[in-house]
Amino acid sequence: MSQGTANKILIIRMTNTVDVCSIGLPALRLFQQAVPEAELHFLTFGDAGKLIQLAEPSVTVHCMTTQQWSDDFFLALESFLGLAAQIIGEEYSQIVNLDTAFMPCFLSRFLKDALEPITGNFLNVSVQELLDQVQKQSLQAQYVNDPQAYLDSTFTNMYKWHGSAWHYGEVPDGGYPEYYLSQCCGFDTSAMQSSIPVTPDKSLSQKAKKTKVIALCLGHSDDGYAYPFAEPLKKALQQKGYQVWSETQAKGQLQSLLKMLSASDLMISKPTENRWYAQAVDCPVLLISGDSLPAILMPDFATDPTNRCQQHGQQQQQPAISAMQACSCDLPEDLLESVESIFEHLAQEPAGE
Repeated sequence: MSQGTANKILIIRMTNTVDVCSIGLPALRLFQQAVPEAELHFLTFGDAGKLIQLAEPSVTVHCMTTQQWSDDFFLALESFLGLAAQIIGEEYSQIVNLDTAFMPCFLSRFLKDALEPITGNFLNVSVQELLDQVQKQSLQAQYVNDPQAYLDSTFTNMYKWHGSAWHYGEVPDGGYPEYYLSQCCGFDTSAMQSSIPVTPDKSLSQKAKKTKVIALCLGHSDDGYAYPFAEPLKKALQQKGYQVWSETQAKGQLQSLLKMLSASDLMISKPTENRWYAQAVDCPVLLISGDSLPAILMPDFATDPTNRCQQHGQQQQQPAISAMQACSCDLPEDLLESVESIFEHLAQEPAGE
């Protein structure tokens, strides 16, 4: 990060909202700390713009729409070329692309070729060479779809991002986002911060005065299948006197979800993006690990990893397995025991920890 006089800096992180929450927002705040005199702008996509505005109202947010970032490759190229012209007109003193997707890297390559002050990630071929391949119909789909094929960077350790090599080293306390920003991008993440100020949901806050409030985010997961015993788990928790709500009650509204998590004492989740939303509002997380690596998400608490469930995690590639011993999912009674232990542990922690 530059340490010069007055700066106008553009930070780019576009892929999706949770990605911006877990990586883009902490990076933005690292720049705020490193260059407090700078005028910071943030380029993102879709609902992520609302998240940045909610978290940092003083930052100027530029946000592409789904119509601009079309699924049609050629329409998307046209939109990003138009966006590049707008960025050049802003006369930034520094442009930092933290994204790894093809189109944002195409954008930063165009800016690099136009001699704009780019740092971070970009395509490893010039825009002219890319457009020549498009015109000759020689551009390979593998190149567009594989970051290892197209990605170049001014971050000297960006090679660490490729593949799963980071799984085998020492994982930072902040999980994948901290690994990406510190080990791949080379940022000092000692003051990494991703909190989002929201007013806790009023209804849940009232209920929290009488009992513990627990969020269940079990309907989808990075491993492709939902937790199969969500209803029995909900009933078991309710029978113990806990107030329980499900992610569906947020009705797909990010701000509602954040408010409800802010009023909750614990979130129980499969490996999913909601883990980072919970962290943003300081809601502890119990991760049902399954066959995922908890180190990726670095939750506050996690069940022991298991093999992928043969009964509930299969992809219909073999006949259904009815024997319960084929199921490796954590049982509701075991999760209930974990929840009670977590609340006992949290009650013993000194205030402020």
